[in-house]
Amino acid sequence: MTPTQKYYALTAKKVIACLEKRNMSGYYCETKEEAVHKVLELIPDGASVSWGGSMTLAEIGLFESLKERNYTLLDRGAAATLQEATDICHKALSCDTYLMSSNAITLDGKLVNIDGNGNRIAALIYGPSQVLIVAGMNKITSDEETAMKRIRNYSSPINAIRLHKNTPCEKTGYCHDCMCEDCICCQVLVTRMSRHKDRIKVILVGEELGY
Repeated sequence: MTPTQKYYALTAKKVIACLEKRNMSGYYCETKEEAVHKVLELIPDGASVSWGGSMTLAEIGLFESLKERNYTLLDRGAAATLQEATDICHKALSCDTYLMSSNAITLDGKLVNIDGNGNRIAALIYGPSQVLIVAGMNKITSDEETAMKRIRNYSSPINAIRLHKNTPCEKTGYCHDCMCEDCICCQVLVTRMSRHKDRIKVILVGEELGY
């Protein structure tokens, strides 16, 4: 085990203990392959499954594995029209399992997320019976303030560039606290606790994944 791997494992242990105090389950996987296995293990056969936009889920190859299982997939990416995609997002709010990553996770177990449309954080808050979050250890931050700085000045500018948004951060690489039409930072959510024990499950991965 390399020093980085050892550090990730020790840090994950601390975060998982804090998640459990907040009524959320936590798991640690050293590799993305292990993470995919854990996700599939946690989704019952025949479940309806949907997900929010996530580079992490794409990078670990999860979508390919989901298609090989007996799940009903609500995939807005397969929609033929914008209206169909919107309808799928609405249906996703009542699915059995919702998949996503988190923009940041604090050492004391809080989930910090920023959204444009809000469909991803809406599902996190309420609706799906189970929410599975997959996050690389690069998403761990010391506290909420650090989490917000990370999201505003790293995650959001990169995603604005990736999505070809006409925002100030897409041009400069850092947050301008804008309110322009293409802003992807419209909703800010800090999840400090889950009302329903173990509804939210967080799978930490000992790799750098997503933004």
